[in-house]
Amino acid sequence: MFTQEDLQQIQQHGLTPELVEQQIDNFRKGFPFLPVVRAASVGDGVLRLSEEQIAAAEARYDDAAASLRVVKFVPASGAATRMFKELFEYVNDDKRTPGIDRLLDNIEKFAFWPELAKYIMPDSPDEEIVEMIIKGGLNYGSKPKGLVTFHAYSDGSRKAVEEHLVEGAMYARSGDEVYIHFTVSAEHMGGFWDVLGATQPLYEERFGVKYNISFSVQKPSTDTVAVNPDNTPFRTDEGKLLFRPAGHGALIENLNDIDADIIFVKNIDNVTTDERRGDTIKYKKALAGLLLELQEQAFEYLKVLEVGGADLAPIAQFVEQSLCVKLPEDYNTALLKTVLNRPIRVCGVVLNQGEPGGGPFWVDGGDGTESLQIAESSQIAPEDIHLMKSATHFNPVDLVCGVKDSRGNKFDLTQYTDPSTGFISSKSSGGRELRAQELPGLWNGAMAKWNTVLVEVPITTFSPVKVVQDLLRPEHQPM
Repeated sequence: MFTQEDLQQIQQHGLTPELVEQQIDNFRKGFPFLPVVRAASVGDGVLRLSEEQIAAAEARYDDAAASLRVVKFVPASGAATRMFKELFEYVNDDKRTPGIDRLLDNIEKFAFWPELAKYIMPDSPDEEIVEMIIKGGLNYGSKPKGLVTFHAYSDGSRKAVEEHLVEGAMYARSGDEVYIHFTVSAEHMGGFWDVLGATQPLYEERFGVKYNISFSVQKPSTDTVAVNPDNTPFRTDEGKLLFRPAGHGALIENLNDIDADIIFVKNIDNVTTDERRGDTIKYKKALAGLLLELQEQAFEYLKVLEVGGADLAPIAQFVEQSLCVKLPEDYNTALLKTVLNRPIRVCGVVLNQGEPGGGPFWVDGGDGTESLQIAESSQIAPEDIHLMKSATHFNPVDLVCGVKDSRGNKFDLTQYTDPSTGFISSKSSGGRELRAQELPGLWNGAMAKWNTVLVEVPITTFSPVKVVQDLLRPEHQPM
């Protein structure tokens, strides 16, 4: 199947012929649907913490944070093409929509207006104004969301990446140090460094912290080969195989390289202003405090099981009620050890208000257990889609992760994925149709074998910017 040139190309990506053949086999066979049992809800997989519980969890985290290595992990790869899709259609195809009208009617309310105003005249036509946002001028159509100016303040404006520095100082401090890791595309690395070089010292002085900023790019070894509609390898006009980035699930490799006791995970576009950040700080700390409590108890039970002769009933009760793993009636010591000795994530979920995104579900583990997973609609069989519609909560990507075992050693996170939960989509290259394959999503299949605990968090902690007009929402405007 592969030529000598193919084999060299595969090796350059850090892949093997066997792995590429497996990817092609995935195209032929497809991926199975997730065996969802029911949607998780409050009282059945979703915790609703009382104010007393929140305060206690916050205090637990605050007491421990100085002695922990805490890292804030922010997926920030890729250009903001989808954010400005409507603007491109207006400029390229003269397709004017109500969204364009709203943009132009409120243009001075955007935090990037002072920057944009430098490139236009008072009588500039609408098309030129929009073009200066996405092409010449601000050139936002070719930049990642992290480098878009999101918020205006009395002392200036901030880009999305800056808001993560502010957040980090609020809840992700290890003593006086703040570790933040961004995953970015290689071509945007310089842009991030330019912004941080100019602003990082200002935030360090303001908050009395020292930032340790690091970056990584998606590894070529996580790329997947593209195929033709008949599932034969797609070849470019030069006759080479075409490899594509395999979606954000590939970032489990980047996450696996992080040395930390606790890792906060949050998307680059999910930030709000200083005045509205209170709930975010409060619940981030509460999620982390709950994780520490669960970890401590799990580690204690693991020690008990190592000694032998333990009463298994209270351990099983903890696994089912606190770690949210339903056990078979014939569970034994070996199964309890397996469940307890896993990475753990505490995930904030918000009430479903029609926003796009996956939801929390109970899933059949195939070994007599049921556990909680975050599932996308594409993972659910048509006959089970009613379960998706019945979901009361959805996933805002608000995770706190514990990635070390009871002995303080890092888990190999690549061993806790579900490779069977990939996704196949139709794409094109050079005007030719192809099929592409994505790895299991970072908070879907890439964390499928973690222990997952879900906590209801308020909608005020969720302020995504999916399209540019979202920046007109109150959570992104000055109060």
